[in-house]
Parts: sequence; C-alpha cells; structure tokens
Amino acid sequence: MPRFAEVLLPLSIPGTYTYRIAPGETVGVGHRVLVPFGRKKIFTGIVTMLHDIEPKGYEVKEIMARLDDSPILRHPQLKFWNWIADYYLCSMGEVYKAALPAGLKVESETFISVNPDFEEAQPGTLTDRERVVLDFTSQRGRVQITDITRATGFKNVEGLVSKMLDMNAIHVSERVIDNYRPKTQSCVRLTIARNDEQALHAFFDQVKRAPKQEALLLAYLDLSRWMQRAELQQVTKDDLLKRAAVSAAVLQAAVAKGMFEIYKRPVNRFAEMGSHPDPAPQLSADQRRAYTEIHHSMREHAITLLHGVTSSGKTAVYMHLIADVLAMGNQVLYLVPEIALTTQLTRRLRRVFGDKLLIYHSKFSDNERVDIWRRLLTTNEPLVVIGVRSAVFLPFSKLGLVIVDEEHDSSYKQQDPAPRYNGRNAAIVLASMHGAKALLGSATPAIEVYYKALAGKYGLVRLLTRYGDIEMPQVQVIDTKQERKRRRMAGLFSQQLIDQCSAALKNGEQVILFQNRRGYAPMVTCKECGWVPRCENCDVSLTYHKHTHSLTCHYCGYTLTLPDLCPACHLPGIEIVGYGTERIEDDIDKVFPDEKISRMDLDTTRSKSSYDRIIDDFSSHKTNILVGTQMVTKGLDFDAVSIVGILNADTMINFPDFRAHERAFDMLEQVAGRAGRAHKQGQVIVQTSDPSSPVIGFVQEHDYDGFYQHELAEREKFHYPPFTRIINVYLKHRDDATVGEVAVRYSNMLRQVFAHRVMGPERPLVGRVQNLYIRQIVLKMENEASMPKVKQILRQIYENLIAIDARMKSVRLYFDVDPV
Repeated sequence: MPRFAEVLLPLSIPGTYTYRIAPGETVGVGHRVLVPFGRKKIFTGIVTMLHDIEPKGYEVKEIMARLDDSPILRHPQLKFWNWIADYYLCSMGEVYKAALPAGLKVESETFISVNPDFEEAQPGTLTDRERVVLDFTSQRGRVQITDITRATGFKNVEGLVSKMLDMNAIHVSERVIDNYRPKTQSCVRLTIARNDEQALHAFFDQVKRAPKQEALLLAYLDLSRWMQRAELQQVTKDDLLKRAAVSAAVLQAAVAKGMFEIYKRPVNRFAEMGSHPDPAPQLSADQRRAYTEIHHSMREHAITLLHGVTSSGKTAVYMHLIADVLAMGNQVLYLVPEIALTTQLTRRLRRVFGDKLLIYHSKFSDNERVDIWRRLLTTNEPLVVIGVRSAVFLPFSKLGLVIVDEEHDSSYKQQDPAPRYNGRNAAIVLASMHGAKALLGSATPAIEVYYKALAGKYGLVRLLTRYGDIEMPQVQVIDTKQERKRRRMAGLFSQQLIDQCSAALKNGEQVILFQNRRGYAPMVTCKECGWVPRCENCDVSLTYHKHTHSLTCHYCGYTLTLPDLCPACHLPGIEIVGYGTERIEDDIDKVFPDEKISRMDLDTTRSKSSYDRIIDDFSSHKTNILVGTQMVTKGLDFDAVSIVGILNADTMINFPDFRAHERAFDMLEQVAGRAGRAHKQGQVIVQTSDPSSPVIGFVQEHDYDGFYQHELAEREKFHYPPFTRIINVYLKHRDDATVGEVAVRYSNMLRQVFAHRVMGPERPLVGRVQNLYIRQIVLKMENEASMPKVKQILRQIYENLIAIDARMKSVRLYFDVDPV
C-alpha cells in the first residue's frame, strides 16, 4: 500500500503537498481529504497521486481524515484542471478553488478570544484600535475576524490581531467548517421489527380507543407496504399525515407512546419535473437542412460552428441534436453566457427533456450546487446540463455533446479571480478529452472562431434566414449631434425614437431600450467649482444610484451618500451628468407615464428569482418597456417586441481596446435581433454622434461577413488575434513608484527572452483599484507557442527577479491569457 499522497490544496501556490497516509487508512486519487496546513489551518485537499517516496528535509504531516467513501472527481477532471492551469498561467490550486462548489471545500475558520491572563506591561501598551478589538472580543467571548471588521469598520484587522497575538493579548483557535448542508425530509417509521406480529397487535390494542391514531397506524402500514412481501418503503411525515387525514399533534401523541419515531433522510433538491415530455419542436426546411449538415460536419470535425442569424431558430436545432445524444445514452452540456438566458431556455428544454434537465449556475446556493455535483458523480444516466461557464467543471461520465450558445460573448471569460479562463475554449477542450463533439452557435461569431471555420479547422454550417421567413429588422440611424442642434432631443431620447415607441405601444407591441451602463448616472459634478466625487480606493469617479441616493464605485463597492452641498466649495451646485439604466427608466416613465417599465441590469438581478420575475412580467405584458444593459442582448426571445432603441452606440465603439469594434458590432447586432421575431419585421433605432462609423454601417446592413473582412484586415495589419495570441501581464502594489520600477525591470527581463513581443509597461485605463496601483505588460505570442513552455519561462523570470529585487515579493503578479 502506498504510504504517501500528493494533495492539491485550494490555494494560489504552485504544485501539490506531500502527506503521510495514516496506517490502516485507504485513500485514492480524487478523494477529498482533510489535511493540516501551516501552524493552525485545515483545508480540504484532493489526492492527485499516491507513492512511497518519503520527502527529505522536513517532517511530513499526516492526513487527518478521508471525507468520502469514493472519489469526488471523475476522469478526466484532473487532466482538465491541469490544462486550464497550464494554458491560463495559474496554479492548479486556483483551478480547484474555482471548480468545486464551496459546499465541498471544508475549511477552518479563525476564531479569536481574549487571553484571561493578559495584563498590559504598562499603560498605553495597547493602541485605541487594539483596545476596541479587545473589548469587543471580551464581550462576545469568541469571534471571527470578519465579525470585528463588520462591527468596528476598521481596515486591516488581521494586522491588529497579529500584533495582539505577539503581545499574547488574545488566543487564536481554528474550527472546521463544513458549509454543505444536505436537504432533509422528515420520515416516520414503526419502532418494531417488521416480523414482530405480536408487537404490532399490541399497538392496535393501544389505539382501539384513539381512532385518529388507529387511522395513522393503518395509513403507515399501507404506505410502507408493511404487510406485503415487497421492499419496505420509506414514509414521509407529510404523506402519512395527508393519507391519515390527521394533524401533526396526533402523530406526536403516537410518538410519545413509543409507536413511531421520526427521523431525517437526505433528499435531492431537484424537483421532478415530469417524465412524460413533449417531442422536440418540428423543424422548418432551413432548420432541417442545418440539422442534417451539422450531423455531416460532426463526422469530419470535432468542432462545428453554426452561424445562424438572430431568430433563425438555433435552439430548436440544438434540441433535436440533444435528443439524438440522449437517445444514445450520453450526456450533454449546454453552455449559455448569462444566467438570464437559462430562465427562458429552461422552460423550453424542460417541456422536451423533463427531469433529464439539470441547471447549474452561481445564483444557486452552495447546497444546490453540491447536490447537482453529487448527482452527476453517482449516475451514468443520459442528462442535459444547462449552465454558465462554471458548468464545465462538473463531473460528467458520458459526455457526448457540448453546445456553446452565443459563443462570441465576453461573459464566457472569467476576469477575477484566477483561473481567468474562457468557458468556450475550455468547453472545446473538455469535449475533446471526453471524445465528444462541440457545437458553437452564434449570429455574430468571434473573429478567431470564424477564421478557423473558414480555414477548415472547424466545420461551418449557416442558417441565414429567420424562422417563419420574417425579415431582419430595419435599422434606422439617428445622428444625435444634428438632433441636438435642431432641439429634437429630450434628454437621451430623439423625437423619432419617442414617436416610434409611442406608435408601437398603442398597437399593443413592446419596446426594449438598451444602454450599456448601469446606475442612474456615470458621474456627479459641481457646476460651480468642477468637483467630481472619486473613489477612495480606485482611480474612477463614483456612479450615482438614485434608489439608494448614494455614490458607488463599481470596482470595489465603496459607497458615499450624495451630499447636498459640494464638499469643495460648499455651494449647492451638485448636478447629475450622463445616463445609466436607472436614469433611463426614470426618464422614460415621464414620457410614457401610463406604461409599466422594468429594468434588467446587475442591480435588479442580484437574486435567483429576479431574472424570472423580470422576464415573466415582460413576456406576459405586465410590463411593455424593458430597459437594460447587455443582459437584454443575449438570446432572449420576446414575440411582441417591435422596437429596439440603442440609446448611445458611441460608448461601445470608441473604447480603447483592439476588440472594441468587434464587441460593439456583436452587441448592436444582437440587441437589434430582439426586434420583430414572431409576427413582423422589427425596427431598430441606433442613436450615435458618429453615423459614418463603419461598425454602424455593417449593423445597418446586417452584414457580418463584411464586418469580419474589415476587422480581419485591421487585425492582420497590427498583429492581433487570430494572427497572434495576447497575454496581458499585470503587476499590482500599494505604492505607485514601487510597482512602476519593478514593472520596468520585469519587462526588460522579458525582452531579453521574448524580444519585440513585449510591449509596455503601461498604466491601464483604470490605474488603481482597491488601493493597488497597476501596470500592464502585453505579450504578443505566435499561435504555435507552447503555453506550458511560456508559463515556465515567465515563472523563471519572476523567480530570478525576486532573487535580485526583494520588492518583487510584495508585488502581486498575474497573467490574463486571451483577454476579451
């Protein structure tokens, strides 16, 4: 038997740690184990390898406990994690931390308590802040650091605690926390053995004069099949009370007599949604052709792109492909970029696939996500999982098809924290590891994906007509500069937009207004002295939110109450500048006071049910105007929408990023696609101060191929993807001068290896976030470059710099591969 195990910890440190396997204990690869780390911490680790090689030079700690009878991972999950760590230049521990639901990561939490023997060596030994911490802890007895931070508002409580530990003023202890709580159900059983007829007769004698308890006993015998030769069935408390038609008090009386006992059993959180689903919807001639071509393409290509215009019926095609895969006994992963999309899709898929459908996303509780993980872990049954990017980490057993809908969408890219992976690319690799096929779908494919499809690396199927032969929406461009000169703008609304919205609403149709900025207004300023409120922690101005009457930083969450007087000049000159979705909602309500309006942005969709409520209200015409950010652009299907207003296209087009035009075209074309889907051609009104922009022209013509050729020429000229691969290197530190000097030194060392491929360092658009100053270095690598080799070189340069410049240890450095 192996004596040692390599254990992966959910930490941003390279490699694994070796632990001794306790005598008599059996562990295997993929098992969760509880291990000590450092002096006091306890973590849940994952066993990645077993061996008999004892490490030299330090004492090997022992595994404290094995947490599961069987591994928590399936093949090829560890291999998949390793690919993500190598490609996206992060540690396996960071991948593990992102992959497993929090409910499966048992950790220790730090508690502090006052040392009763502590005495100040002399008055004034403790600072005022330390005394507050000591008093608070003394009153509570035993508290966590987060409790102190919340109660006192102090920053860097960890530092205060560390100093007080050195003074022996407090004690620190660790308590293991298991966040997972299984859902349980109250069940009832008799307290006698099934073959003890004498005891059963005695129970009937006991309840002769208690007819309700007698009914309870008879109902239990029936529900449990006690008197039959069949397997004894568990009886829930609710079912028993309902069958016997008695109250809970009657059951409690029977329990008191010793007849019954009540116990808890864990149950799945999945609601059974019916096992008699409807057939998949019938396909039109064009959809049938696309479906057949996809099957042919999948025989020759592992990856196929379905380029289907908005409202062409891609989802119906997906449903037929899913049904084929399930019929073969395999599983399907269906990725969508936004949680809002799962709301509409779930209903359509549920009607066809019934309880074979599982949903997985971040709005689910930890407990719900653990239950889905465990279900997939313990079954080989054909299932379809719909989810956002994190669903790629689930333990599939027989994956046969991966669908990535709206594959172009930037929401598939994880930004912070690591791993900064792209869900689309990860899904393609996952499919390859399972021997499954990958299908990418989009009306506006990513430039890199379309480039590979045209080059023959991916299969390509086109679906370029809308379902029912509805025409693509007509796009009208409004020059806002000219409209303002003519005084035909009411705030952010042109007169043409108001007139057409009014006509649509009178006809019982609906309107979507798109503004890609949440909050009430992006900026507040003083018209007397020019003062602008800025975040204390970040180099950005604060966004005004009217419903809370507060100024908020969308980077760190710092919040201020909007002052009545300017803090700089003390005059009442504060005014709101610009428009966010909250202000749009407010202003459009004044234009159409009789219409119900809903808003879909990050502020209104924080709870799991909020997406459902907003979409249901709009679908059922409880609201007829929907104001939203990019959330409303992504595949939502509303039959009655005839007008889509894009209020300010300039903010998307004029962004300093090589992908800005691609993102702008995608977003404008996608939101335009919400118009005129079921009954007639829709109308899209694009407001811009630069109607001559090529992006606007391509949107007007719905000309994706023209846009692609135009953008590809620009990319080739300046050596951007798909002709190269971009790696952004970020360095962060609390001191601006330090990070600037270290970044220059690091970039110079990179140039010695990568030469002209290195650009920077530069201060990014937002140069300070959460009190950390930032520098950015850009690497443009050839597509053929080996990412594990690049990772090794970058790591080596980092270690070399630490050796010659101690300041590097305090600089936070990370990589963003294929940024979007």
